[in-house]
Amino acid sequence: MIWRFLARRTAMLLVTVLVAGLAVHGALFIAPGDPATLLIGGGKPPNPQLLAEIHRQYHLDEPFLQSYARWLGGLLHGDAGESLAYRDSVTHLLGQRAGNTLFLIAYAAVLIIVPGVALGTLAALRGGAGDTAVTIVTTALMAVPTFVMSVLLIWWLSVQWAWFPAYGAGAGLTGRLEHLTLPALALAAAWIAYVAQVTRSAVRGELASEHVQTARSRGIPERVVVRKHVLRNASGPIFSVSGVAVAGLIAGCAVVEQAFGVNGVGALLVQSAAKQDMAVVQTLALVTVVVFVAVNTLVDVVSAALDHRVSLEGAA
Repeated sequence: MIWRFLARRTAMLLVTVLVAGLAVHGALFIAPGDPATLLIGGGKPPNPQLLAEIHRQYHLDEPFLQSYARWLGGLLHGDAGESLAYRDSVTHLLGQRAGNTLFLIAYAAVLIIVPGVALGTLAALRGGAGDTAVTIVTTALMAVPTFVMSVLLIWWLSVQWAWFPAYGAGAGLTGRLEHLTLPALALAAAWIAYVAQVTRSAVRGELASEHVQTARSRGIPERVVVRKHVLRNASGPIFSVSGVAVAGLIAGCAVVEQAFGVNGVGALLVQSAAKQDMAVVQTLALVTVVVFVAVNTLVDVVSAALDHRVSLEGAA
């Protein structure tokens, strides 16, 4: 069954990549403005011969389908093209910046999963004022957009208290932890609330289930009931929402990296889109789609393994 599921997901991924690539390529193709003028600069009218030479060199004069097919064929051979704005290969640009983005996503994932699961479990087990406080705080966090949270964190923890730097990615493990703490917090804030809410609902549902009541009536210690019967059965939906949160971080990186001046893939995507750098935007868009689908496929497989009530047939 798992092989049929993976085969269907692979086919779906290929279709998604083709459609997403076509949509991004089409959007950039019909966008107003001439990317070739980026290479010329200055306030003088561009030389028509020079413009024509740039169009020819970067294949900007090709018809839509021809340019899309050439770019797609290059990808299949490991060549993502050359950046018009940076005058460098797209793969080299990605390689230079991928480390900062991966570190930021991993850091934010830890900040999401550990406090989110802990707060949700505490709220469900304790109830009362603790449950109310967690619900209010998480609801407020979910309502704050990422870019607003970025500004608030910079003003509070960087400008007012000077605890963390507000710019750059740092170097080495210590430097990266110091520089990427605020971006990771801004990226994780809304998802912490989301994971906490789902964890709270899942744990409360298990606490009210028949098998937990039976375990309690048999005199099994409460900590054992919680660990073996509540948290184990609630782990499926908790893992699912945590996986979706991590996948969502990929798209959120663009906003946070731009706000904090992190030299990562997300910032590269924003800067390249503003300059109509077609080769970079297309490749980054497809990488984002592939990673998102791959993470969600992994989440579905692991969720089915954790909770046998979840069917891979239904997930596909």
